[in-house]
Amino acid sequence: MIRFLLRRLAWAIPTLWVIVTLSFFMLRLAPGGPFTEARRLPPQVMANLERMYHLNEPVWEQYGRYLEHMVRGDFGPSYVYRSTTVNQLIAQGLPVDLTIGGLALALALLIGMPLGMLAALRQNRAWDYVSMAGAMIGISVPTFVVAPLLILLLAVKAHWLPAGGWSHGRLSHLVLPVAVLTLPLLAYVARLMRGSMIEVLNSPYIRTARAKGLPERTVLLRHALRPALMPLISFLGPAAVNTLTGSIIVEEIFGLPGIGRFFVDGAMNRDYTLVMGVTILYAVLIIAFNLLADVLYGVLDPRARLS
Repeated sequence: MIRFLLRRLAWAIPTLWVIVTLSFFMLRLAPGGPFTEARRLPPQVMANLERMYHLNEPVWEQYGRYLEHMVRGDFGPSYVYRSTTVNQLIAQGLPVDLTIGGLALALALLIGMPLGMLAALRQNRAWDYVSMAGAMIGISVPTFVVAPLLILLLAVKAHWLPAGGWSHGRLSHLVLPVAVLTLPLLAYVARLMRGSMIEVLNSPYIRTARAKGLPERTVLLRHALRPALMPLISFLGPAAVNTLTGSIIVEEIFGLPGIGRFFVDGAMNRDYTLVMGVTILYAVLIIAFNLLADVLYGVLDPRARLS
């Protein structure tokens, strides 16, 4: 297992370098620049700004300088949010996304897995049809439809919850954005768990365990659950990253100060360092969660560990 982890980490470094390189040069190829505004700046002011941020240097020198600072964990200053570094913006927005995303992921797993298992155990019965129909609705209806409906019903009409804002992470301000993030993820988890559990329960070794007289609870928890989790783990790698880093739509609708909003503002205003910093953060999280998924594969399935 240690050799496997070291090999995956060795591959992660060039993968991250390729992502950084492509992102850096693609941003430079985009038209406009961080100081291109509707009101043109005087040439002397523009020259001073470019010299201050080293934008007057050849692109290869800028690339080398950025790699040098990135290795030290410094993503540089933001061009849009003056007197603020990209590290400070990420430190400000990431806890918001981790809070709502972590709660949404936990709720989706705690509710979706039992729902999927019960649907598999009651295949082609009323519970199966009702739960999977609800899951299809959760997958089909987009978040930009669900979020305004919940705001209208629970905030505007009933006055039970605030319509938006962060307010230092108060519980009342977390309910609606967490619910909107949870619903589609819960639906995916339930459907994946149902499909994999049905396949496992029809396997020969499950029939053999039942033929030996083992209790149904033992068959499910000791023999069926671990292999049924394998497809779910594959899905949860990228899904966890998308959920933990928040949703741009959810942040915009509820007015949350997450990194998704910073990323959009940076992309619209050609804030090279901000876009690069968020992109690198996403890439690191995706690599880390995929590595964690592979480790869980080895824990749940010895054959994967041996291979």
